[in-house]
Amino acid sequence: MSDSIDYGHLMHNAMRGLIKTVLEDVRDHGLPGEHHFFITFDTTHPDVEVADWLRERYPAEMTVVVQHWFDNLDIRDDGFSITLNFGDAPEPLNIPFDALRTFVDPSVEFGLRFEAEDDDEDDLGLHSVDDEAHIDAQPAAQKPEPEEKPKKDADVVSLDAFRK
Repeated sequence: MSDSIDYGHLMHNAMRGLIKTVLEDVRDHGLPGEHHFFITFDTTHPDVEVADWLRERYPAEMTVVVQHWFDNLDIRDDGFSITLNFGDAPEPLNIPFDALRTFVDPSVEFGLRFEAEDDDEDDLGLHSVDDEAHIDAQPAAQKPEPEEKPKKDADVVSLDAFRK
């Protein structure tokens, strides 16, 4: 038995469970209304599977958009796989939940950020909103407005507008 409760690890597992539940609902019922997701993940994670040309283009991390067109969404306990369209070229992706860095649904201003589990900034691995929080609960009035650009299906986008 451990001498302490690892709240940071428990929080990460809970957040991954939330994402799993959301993706299962999308798989079963589709994306409701204006919902769409920006999902950033670590492309160096050993269980990430992406096309070689995508890994070469995004050697450290990659952000995908799940919005208008996606196929073969399969959710497992340890991650999910999905086929997205990159410039009219459908590509399958396998993304473990452990590789996730951010999960954002800008239609409702909801976002989760995963800090590296070995970060030692504090005992819990949790930070205030000003320190790039795990759970982005900042009021909408204080959030930066994302840049308006024409959106294409499954383009890789920058989340810089969401970062402080």
